[in-house]
Amino acid sequence: MSAQFNYGDKVLLIDGKQRRYLITLAEGAEFHSHAGFVSHSEIAGRPEGSRVQSTKGARYIALRPTLEDFVVEMPRGAQVIYPKDLAPICMLADIGPGVRVLESGVGSGALSMTMLRYGAHITGYELREDFANRAVTNVRSFLGEEVLQRYDVQVRDCYEGIDATDIDRVVLDLPEPWQVVPHAQRVMRPGGILVAYTPSITQAAQTREALANPSWTGTRTLEVLHRGWYIEGMAVRPDHRMVAHTGFLTVGRLLGE
Repeated sequence: MSAQFNYGDKVLLIDGKQRRYLITLAEGAEFHSHAGFVSHSEIAGRPEGSRVQSTKGARYIALRPTLEDFVVEMPRGAQVIYPKDLAPICMLADIGPGVRVLESGVGSGALSMTMLRYGAHITGYELREDFANRAVTNVRSFLGEEVLQRYDVQVRDCYEGIDATDIDRVVLDLPEPWQVVPHAQRVMRPGGILVAYTPSITQAAQTREALANPSWTGTRTLEVLHRGWYIEGMAVRPDHRMVAHTGFLTVGRLLGE
């Protein structure tokens, strides 16, 4: 990665109030806000961490966006899984280089990007073609064209079955993941892991019922809470607001015959 920004690079601009703006540098383009505009040429050629100023005197810090930044700010169709759940999903599913994943409900591609960054090979099933296209566009935009060699998104209904075979992991973001459990049993290798993300506890409970048979072990359900802290000199306390419930994570491991 170049030490300086070039045209085509993504840039995260952060103003004095910590508001964040994601842009892609292009020749002749400008970033506009209520505080005036900044020409992209003012950023191109400068190193990460540079400070730039708008035509109305607003100051911004220019940084390369992290995956967390991109997931929160990227274009989306479906609601994304947020960073507080993305990392635990990858840990629970034991995602790593070369792991073969069947992901269903790819949405805007946030979870796909995270697993691809970990080195996974993903076959994605998505019901809506517009969501499938958006996911591929977002993945390409942040991770580059080459990663698409490990990312195959198909407009398919996972409830009707899975054609892929010898799958290591099944990761689901669907309204009724319990419908996929029997299909997963047929295509996953022994020792494979299934993780389902569900907004409601009743969905998680039905998924657990589907996993409550001798073919599965280590089943559990958890949620991740995210609480920040206010630290200013000697004033130290939890933030008044926290990101509490977003979804439940249900995991199970498939046994051999």
